Amino acid sequence: MAKARIAFFDFASCEGCQIEMTNFGDAAFLELLNHVEIVEFREALSEKTTEPIDVALIEGSFTREADRARLEEIRRRARVVIAYGQCAATGGINALKNHQTDYKEAVYGQDAGMPHLDSDKALPISVVIKVDYNAFGCPINKYEVLQLLSHLVHGKEPVIPSYPVCVDCKRRETVCRYHEEDHCLGPVARAGCGAPCPASGVPCEACRGLVDDANLASIEKVLVERAGFSASRAAAKRMLWTANQGSESK
Repeated sequence: MAKARIAFFDFASCEGCQIEMTNFGDAAFLELLNHVEIVEFREALSEKTTEPIDVALIEGSFTREADRARLEEIRRRARVVIAYGQCAATGGINALKNHQTDYKEAVYGQDAGMPHLDSDKALPISVVIKVDYNAFGCPINKYEVLQLLSHLVHGKEPVIPSYPVCVDCKRRETVCRYHEEDHCLGPVARAGCGAPCPASGVPCEACRGLVDDANLASIEKVLVERAGFSASRAAAKRMLWTANQGSESK
């Protein structure tokens, strides 16, 4: 049976998710290579392809109208499209600029007017093309992506988690950060990472975005009443990775 043809593409991002993918070296990934052929991957290959592909993995947010045609061409050639990493799935950290008016000046100073720095709002890839699956995280959980690809190659329907990080904490028997008089976004944050941060005594910052139908009014109330945040700080706290998410839930 022919191997599945897989290609990686990048748009507005730090390319950290691609770099994370190059860190594979365990037996499971080596076994996957027996079933797939990687035909384009800028961080690891110089080759490019214009042929049809089975799975396109797209990293980075959509920030320039000039990128629309390239995304549409990828969609036309790909049987399955995966938005991998938070930038591609929701807009990610890039989307913070959507709430600012002078971000270019703040970042680039006197060079802010240079044409190659011109961009629009940072949006998920799904606003331009149909995305079949999302692989969340900043960076992605490489084992989750590996499982997703394995399921697709073997004809199984991938399952994308949409339950809160609190579930993973319970599974690990991790003491709740609120019990430690700390704060945490775990009640509204999308799980699937295994909750390593709370297990290490670090509050969850929702780097995988929000669960579906997240109750943001409730988490803001908890941050005020249990963590001592001001109302404005509580409202802004979850924005780092979720600036494009949740406004309709409040």
